[in-house]
Amino acid sequence: MQSQSAQSVEQHPVAHVPTLLTVKQFARKHPAFPEGGLRHRIFNARTNGLQESGAIVRNLSRVLIDEEKFFEWVRGASR
Repeated sequence: MQSQSAQSVEQHPVAHVPTLLTVKQFARKHPAFPEGGLRHRIFNARTNGLQESGAIVRNLSRVLIDEEKFFEWVRGASR
């Protein structure tokens, strides 16, 4: 017999938690995207579709990049 907490976990699976990285962290992890280039894309996020893609998360003064959505945006922008 399963415990109450184990049953609860099965009924309510954990949602996918996105990987959110600062610009510096993203640039270190993915050297093909240098900080300056990322900041340029973020500055122009409203016009280049990056903001609409959901890849940029603004939290107070911090800008975070949703890794998965960023690469989806890159793939879509190259078509």
